[in-house]
Amino acid sequence: MLAHRWRGAPSEIDLIFADGDGLIFTEVKKSRSHDAARRNLSHRQQNRVCHAAAEYLADSGRSLATDMHFDLALVDGQGHIQVMENAMMQSGVAQGP
Repeated sequence: MLAHRWRGAPSEIDLIFADGDGLIFTEVKKSRSHDAARRNLSHRQQNRVCHAAAEYLADSGRSLATDMHFDLALVDGQGHIQVMENAMMQSGVAQGP
């Protein structure tokens, strides 16, 4: 793990992991169920995380061409975790504005 709750100007990124030469940006959402947690991620929030990721890349001296993807970690009321790889910006992930 490279960072936990990394704070950029537009938003916070919950977790940032190294993946070889690439990066994995992970948003964590918690609710009573995995489905409810997934619905808590809006398109607006996804955009803010993407802008924060671009800021992280610039701050760390990396190019926007860096291999990266955005995962979603869903935590239910019992603490069970489901990770959706490459989930952000896919249709059906976010329900809100």
